[in-house]
Formats: sequence, structure tokens, C-alpha cells
Amino acid sequence: MPEWESMVLVGRVARPHGIRGQVVVNPETDFVAERFHDGAQVWIRHAGRDGALTITDARIEGRRPIVAFDGFDSIEAAETLAGAELRVPESWLQPLPEGTYYLHQLVGCRVETVDGATVGDVTRVEGGAGAAMLAVAAAQGEVLVPLAQEICVGIDVGARLIRVRMPEGLLELNETKASRKVRGDEAPPREA
Repeated sequence: MPEWESMVLVGRVARPHGIRGQVVVNPETDFVAERFHDGAQVWIRHAGRDGALTITDARIEGRRPIVAFDGFDSIEAAETLAGAELRVPESWLQPLPEGTYYLHQLVGCRVETVDGATVGDVTRVEGGAGAAMLAVAAAQGEVLVPLAQEICVGIDVGARLIRVRMPEGLLELNETKASRKVRGDEAPPREA
């Protein structure tokens, strides 16, 4: 069995769909149809154990797959899957064209400015491909860097290096946020 932490997140079960055990999946992949189809397998951590699930029925509505898993044939069974992560071994990922990368491959990359100054290391990627932000562990605390071509001007996954042209004031903005958090001045999150 593959190691859970080494597998790649490809979706999250949102909620049951209908009464026959189907679920709606929030995909975390650009290859939705290739990943979620009849006969495909995904790995899940469920009821305290890791295991493979086989998709027995799948269709795409909008951009979200609606799938049924072998052994989950009622709404009650499907409800137990709500919120669960669906993962696959990294070796199962689609090959990408040269110069492209998966977002999870950016975690651990060193971030430097175009002048060669170290910003820090990427600890996670927030959001999807359309509005992704790199969370960078920097000396002054966490810095959120937009994953945009104008800012991330060079990405070399093989060398584990991202070169950035930081907009003026971005680092200072993050320093101000971090100092407010330490002092307790930051407003609590509000409901949208």
C-alpha cells in the first residue's frame, strides 16, 4: 500500500448525491475525466484506515464528478465519506509537457528574488490554478506570494527553485500582518 503522505490529493468528497450511495467530489485536479471514471481507483483514509476505493459509476456535472464507490450503496454509507480526501500515488499522475508542473511539486521549493535574495521555502500552495498563492516560510514569518507569471518569473521544479519579482511592499505587508497577529490586533475572520 502506498504511504498516505506521499500520495497526491486529487479530490475531496463534498456530500452525498441521491439515495444510492453516490457522492459529489470537489476535484483537485485539472484531469477530472481521466481521474474519475468507471473502474478508476482512489485512496481514502476512512474510519481510521487507509484503503483503495474503486469507482463503479461516474459522470461529470459542471466541473464536479458524481461518483459511486464499490461497497457504498446507500445514502447512509455515502454520508460517512463527506469531507474525505481522495488521493492517488504520484506515479499515477498524467505526464505534463515540458515547462509545466503540478502545484504540489512547488512545496519545498526555495523562493529567491530576481536579485538573488532568499525569501524562504514554499510550505503549501493555497487555492487552485486560477488564483493560487504560495505560502512561503520567510524570516519575517509566512509570506503569501501570488502564483502569477508577472511575479513568479522563473520556476524550475527540478532545481527546486522559484525566482520572483516581488511587487513593492508585498514583504512589508506580510510583516505588518505578522506583527498584528503577534500583538493580537488582527481582526477575527468573518463570515462571508
